[in-house]
Amino acid sequence: MVDIYIIDLFIIGLLLLTVTLGSGWISRLPLSFAIIYLIVGIFLGPYGFGLIQLRRDEVFNAELLEKITEFVVIISVFSCGLRIVRPLKLEIWGITARLIGLLMPISIFALAAVGKFFLGMNWGEAILLGAILAPTDPVLASEVQLTDIKDKDELRFGLTSEGGLNDALAFPFVYFGIYALKNDNWGSWFKQWVLVDLIWAIAAAIVMGFVVAKVIVWLDQKIQKRRQVDELMEDFLAIATILLTYSLTEIVNGYGFLAVFVAGLVVQRSYRNPDKPLEQLEFIERMEKLLEIGTILILGSILLVKPMLNYAAQSLLVIFLLFVIIRPLGVWISTIGKRPIYSHRRTLNPGTRLLFGWFGIRGVGSLYYLAYAFGKGLEGEVAEQISWITYTTIVVSVIVHGISATPLMKWYEHKIAKYAKPNPPDTIDEFE
Repeated sequence: MVDIYIIDLFIIGLLLLTVTLGSGWISRLPLSFAIIYLIVGIFLGPYGFGLIQLRRDEVFNAELLEKITEFVVIISVFSCGLRIVRPLKLEIWGITARLIGLLMPISIFALAAVGKFFLGMNWGEAILLGAILAPTDPVLASEVQLTDIKDKDELRFGLTSEGGLNDALAFPFVYFGIYALKNDNWGSWFKQWVLVDLIWAIAAAIVMGFVVAKVIVWLDQKIQKRRQVDELMEDFLAIATILLTYSLTEIVNGYGFLAVFVAGLVVQRSYRNPDKPLEQLEFIERMEKLLEIGTILILGSILLVKPMLNYAAQSLLVIFLLFVIIRPLGVWISTIGKRPIYSHRRTLNPGTRLLFGWFGIRGVGSLYYLAYAFGKGLEGEVAEQISWITYTTIVVSVIVHGISATPLMKWYEHKIAKYAKPNPPDTIDEFE
């Protein structure tokens, strides 16, 4: 009898071989790699070969899911930070400020209203659902993100920076939902939430992300002047930066995701040799792709038909409202009067705004927040309700956004992006 672990390794190896050698054909199709991973994950789960078992004897290992998705997210948000080479000025980051400061709260509270008035939840449960589904995904959205550090496209920049930031900045609302779930007397904990979970945690994350990354870059440059580091080991500097930034920030009760994103921005701007952060980005992107495979395989393996059908009507209502009404309308409101940076237009092209509205891809961040909520006391019927709505939303997002990403981005590049101003302002090397 062959060990299941060995069979797992064989199938994952076969999958990697297939998607690697077939990537030239797959990339031309209206089909994302994530859809392939999802299908394989389903076959590896309880309805197929039963080779991946996060559900054993009907017990779901939420803690393992939390740790896996946590690691995937910190790798991805660091990658987002490394990709962005833009001056840190409000007018340059205006689209990000609108997507985070306006769109994300609109999405959270609109979803909370759906949960309260249509799904029979109380406000604490409904806000938690909104916070779990609010983050867009930095892992699965590679098709619509910045392609490299020279990419100045407004749409890609907005989606990349949004994905890097809202995976961190949804955390205060997750805490809000958890507190409200445990204690419906909001006045007893609201002040603490504002001071600790909103103000302190965000401020600490920004400071720690800046300081830790600066110190690591300074040490690297000082030591490399005296003795060069082994080339094979040098790529691990990026992993060290991620892990040290994340862990030290969590120790001081800051948001590690936000700190890691800031660290990526700092590393990108702190080296005198511009090739150094580029080499780190190439290594991190390869690692990100590998982690994407593992995460989507796990998602496919934990799906169960009966509970998905039990909550199908609720899930489809949330999905329809989120994808077709809440996100597009929220984007339209958030981008009123927004002037594009690299175009002579006075407002964003309507097609660009529509694509911002459509590409609200849900994925690993939502899985993490769901697993985190399990660990903080989410249980019972409402846990089943929120979890299966979340799983179904992610699956539908993987499919519909995966199929539509390639043709829509080709249309965008042909019809809109090529008319952007050809000479965008120079970037800077340091924080201003």
